[in-house]
Amino acid sequence: MRKFLLLSLLALLLAAVTGYGVWTQQRSSGHYLSDLRIRLAVNQGVAGAHGNLLGLQPELFPNDYQSPARLRRKLAAYLQQARGLGLLNEKTIVVLPEHIGTWLLLRDEKDELYQALDQQEAMNWLMFGNPLKLLGALFNAKGRSFLEDARLRMKARTMAEDYQALFGGLAKEFGVTLVAGSIVLPDPSVEQGTLKIGKGALYNVSLVFAADGHPLGQPQRKLYPTFDERGYIKGGGRQELTAVQTPAGKLGVLIGTDSWYPDNYSKLDELGVSLIAVAASLPGQNSWDKPWRGFKNAATPAEISLRPGELGEGEAWHRLTLISRAPASQSTAGISVFLHGQFWNQRYSGQSFISQDGRSIAARDGSDRGARLLNLWLP
Repeated sequence: MRKFLLLSLLALLLAAVTGYGVWTQQRSSGHYLSDLRIRLAVNQGVAGAHGNLLGLQPELFPNDYQSPARLRRKLAAYLQQARGLGLLNEKTIVVLPEHIGTWLLLRDEKDELYQALDQQEAMNWLMFGNPLKLLGALFNAKGRSFLEDARLRMKARTMAEDYQALFGGLAKEFGVTLVAGSIVLPDPSVEQGTLKIGKGALYNVSLVFAADGHPLGQPQRKLYPTFDERGYIKGGGRQELTAVQTPAGKLGVLIGTDSWYPDNYSKLDELGVSLIAVAASLPGQNSWDKPWRGFKNAATPAEISLRPGELGEGEAWHRLTLISRAPASQSTAGISVFLHGQFWNQRYSGQSFISQDGRSIAARDGSDRGARLLNLWLP
């Protein structure tokens, strides 16, 4: 009798493991109707021969990342509308927001993930649906937030391939220079024109693609991760800011709150940068209108006298972003582009704005809903 019960339990266990294995391999690509509309919120200056900075503030949701083809369709629709408005040419620099590439980790997941009620439930489904990848990532995790590190690391190779194929492909298709927002990857680098990952710490990086689809230079790391990020994302360390040559001029890229640090502008001045792209994101419903919480980083610049709560979050971004504000920055112009959308219970806010002649130019409606284009014609 005991032998029979033992065999029965083993059979049930084998059936359960087999069923779980089959379930993890099943991936759905169900129908999803995405809103492809985008509105031109700011069109500053007069079209000329010197090109333009074009900020693309998308509105994205988890289902947009179910496949790279689906995300490409949405972003291409936005760019097609920009082309129809006469905003794309061989000297156009298109700027996308922070973490637009990070969410590529949602590719080919179970329906339960996309239908989750909150982000924590979705991340649980992500891990439950990829047990072997998660196990391998746990062995290589470096950050203090061990599980968060592993989740971001476990699909890194595919994410890097998708990031280059997607954004390099869009740059080539539309014949523009494209600042591909940012993506979190382990110790990434460009080798012989291909974005590769390493085995080291996670970095939040941005890559610029030329109009031929090839990357320009090495990935630019975020130098000063915020307090919330430091548990799993490493700062830039010894890596300095870099510049890339584009048809519209020499370009520097700052990721998120790196745009708050005066020293970064001095470094870009030394590189002869004339244009600055800021890829940003701000999680939290209505965070743009809430009191500013400070630098949220141990490396608070001594020359900044602004205190937490003294201004609203949006006002602080405008004050601390020093693009084209002499003598702090000798750049000609720049643009700050924020991620928008809803990822389960997490809403992204933040209002994209243009920087020129020491002043900021933002959309007038102040809404955090819908996709936006912000265009600056370069003099």
